[in-house]
Amino acid sequence: MKRAVQFGAGNIGRGFIGYLLSKSSYSVLFVDVNKNVIDKINREESYRVKVTDNVKSEEFVKNIRGMYSYDENLIDEISKADIITTAVGVLILPKIAELISKGIVKRIENGNKSHLNIIACENSVNATDVLKNEVFKYLTETHINQIKDFIGFPNCSVDRIVPPCDGDSIDVSVEEFFEWNVENDKIVGNLNINGMNKVCNLHSYIERKLFTLNTAHSMIAYLGFNKGYETIFDSINDPYIYKNVYNAMIESGEGLILKHSFDREDHMKYIDKIINRFKNPYLIDSVIRVGREPMRKLSRDDRFIKPILTSSSYGKEVDSLCFGASYALKFITDKDENSLKMKSIIEEKGIRDAIVYICGIEDKNIIDKIVNYYNN
Repeated sequence: MKRAVQFGAGNIGRGFIGYLLSKSSYSVLFVDVNKNVIDKINREESYRVKVTDNVKSEEFVKNIRGMYSYDENLIDEISKADIITTAVGVLILPKIAELISKGIVKRIENGNKSHLNIIACENSVNATDVLKNEVFKYLTETHINQIKDFIGFPNCSVDRIVPPCDGDSIDVSVEEFFEWNVENDKIVGNLNINGMNKVCNLHSYIERKLFTLNTAHSMIAYLGFNKGYETIFDSINDPYIYKNVYNAMIESGEGLILKHSFDREDHMKYIDKIINRFKNPYLIDSVIRVGREPMRKLSRDDRFIKPILTSSSYGKEVDSLCFGASYALKFITDKDENSLKMKSIIEEKGIRDAIVYICGIEDKNIIDKIVNYYNN
């Protein structure tokens, strides 16, 4: 049986990536710092994935093991793996890079030249490039040359809503919809995984998801938080929030259509599909979880500012996107350390200079729009 090492045994790791790997006849080793989850994986040796859409179903994921992130035996597991995937958050990637590099070195020392693809399945653009650059910091030039033909680092875009489950169960509830688009020209060997879509123009898929799904999801959370809602489901069913989020998706879509030559009718259907996914009553997710790390989400290359800059560069309206960004700046909660840091920056610099600092923009018209919405 083929071997997979999946860093991150959270909801995405279990309910999306690990699930697809298992369905493709991989034995899956989940790696995590969460002792409770790892112990349960090793004790129960399986978990259920429950699809909670209009048509409900469930499957058992088997052939799984768990290992703590600090276990030295991981080096040996990495040296023998056929695929390594991550779902840990892009900020954690540097923390696992040294361990992966040690596994690669052991792989070289053992003469293992079988193909290995390392894929960072994160909600971020080119996350695998980030991981690759961090891994290469621990490798010599000789090592790098030795692995170039048999270790691949393809970027990907991932999309599946997997909200947190209640209690201590390792079972997960998921929506039926998912997308896993992987950069075909960076794959080494013959990689066939059920549900994986190998694409030539990954960047267009990444931006389509970032500008549509990620923008909308976060904006629902920020507007919902401001109005006192606790869940994404309750928030999107508020007509005021729905209207503003939908308008923002239309604005970001104008930039995508022009930049990537998307078919307009197809993209409008994609927008409708995405926004209706948030209305699934079986997928309950909190606005605080979805809204966390607002400064990252407000950065220049993320889900608010990048679509604003893209659409405005074509002379298109970005009022609703700026409206959404202003509410991201208002997302302050004791339950998210990053939001408290943002609050301190705003208090120290004032809102205008804080936008320049956090968002990395200097366009006066865009800053004016965000400031006006923030103040009003």
